Amino acid sequence: MDPLDLARAQFATTTSFHFLFVLLTLGLVTLVAVMQTGFTLTGTPVLRRMTRFWGRIYVVNYALGIATGIVMEFQFGLNWSGLSTYAGDVFGAPLAIETLVAFFLESTFLGLWIFGWDRLGRWAHLALIWAVTVTAYASAFWVMVANGFLQHPVGYREQGGVLRLTDLGALVANPTVTAAFVHVVAAALTVGGVFVVGVSAHHFIRRTAEVDFFRRSLRIGVVTTAIATPFLVAAGVAQFKVIKTYQPDKLSVMGGLGAPLSSMMLIGVALVLASWVTLPLLARDAVVRMRFPLHLMVLGIPLPFVASIGGWVVREVGRQPWLVYGLMTTEDAVSPVGATGMLVSFLAFTGVFAVLGVADWVLVSRIARRGPEPESAPQPVSALATAL
Repeated sequence: MDPLDLARAQFATTTSFHFLFVLLTLGLVTLVAVMQTGFTLTGTPVLRRMTRFWGRIYVVNYALGIATGIVMEFQFGLNWSGLSTYAGDVFGAPLAIETLVAFFLESTFLGLWIFGWDRLGRWAHLALIWAVTVTAYASAFWVMVANGFLQHPVGYREQGGVLRLTDLGALVANPTVTAAFVHVVAAALTVGGVFVVGVSAHHFIRRTAEVDFFRRSLRIGVVTTAIATPFLVAAGVAQFKVIKTYQPDKLSVMGGLGAPLSSMMLIGVALVLASWVTLPLLARDAVVRMRFPLHLMVLGIPLPFVASIGGWVVREVGRQPWLVYGLMTTEDAVSPVGATGMLVSFLAFTGVFAVLGVADWVLVSRIARRGPEPESAPQPVSALATAL
């Protein structure tokens, strides 16, 4: 493999890893906020315990996801210096906003939420988790704005052989951003819903004593999936019109991406049907007594992750050979690094991500299998300390 192939393989690997963390983070924080809202309005103790249990999983995934994001950022300077030099003024602007505004605010609100248990008023604490949720989606939005520029460059002028940002509003209103962002939001909610459903089903298979706890969790997960998946499929279909209008060459390239494209579409439709079939079974609690559907729910946890990676591959590979569509090819953007150096970088980053992925899996699965703290157990101040 030459340096270009290695750089593309490295970025595909690290971006895919990071995207998995992001999806679960966005999906879980939304469900945690909904659970805490229910507790704040009703005072139902089980909703408080649900908030803490699913919140622990969210915090662990968020913390390790941050590490994957930091590693990924290094690559723009290490492997894609041509992009940074030519389009850094435009492409870097939304990423800077994402880091300075959305990310730092999100981390601050999350820290206050973690250590604010039993120290802040109920409504103030609820406001914090919703602030975390809003800033998390704002962070995802600005990343999609940066990616939208690569898909359809707008809001710039070329000066002295480099691109300069001239219209931030055009960058935000980029037509390739809107449908893609809705697609990401729906995908994240689907991932979160399916994950909560799968973990809850696992505990019913094990004949859990926490019947009410996981019955409520299962319902929230199924309802979330049933609402999100139709929007997921619709937003995916809507992007074909955008592609036809602004990236017509991409349609011919997508013909060679049959596997990821087909897997994404089939899994999306299957999740729509499965969630809608499960909805009426929830009313009579029939599903918690049927072991075969419960096993399917557990096995279904990876499916939205697989579909999301397939969609990301289609979006990014389909743009080739352009990195900035119509302006800069991928070959021109790669750094002048030899194959040996690029291979060492690829192996090092992949190793770091593998360690982070295993650590996330071990910690999350340990918390998920252990289940919620007993109702009479003392509640610690720090959800993160308990999770670790």
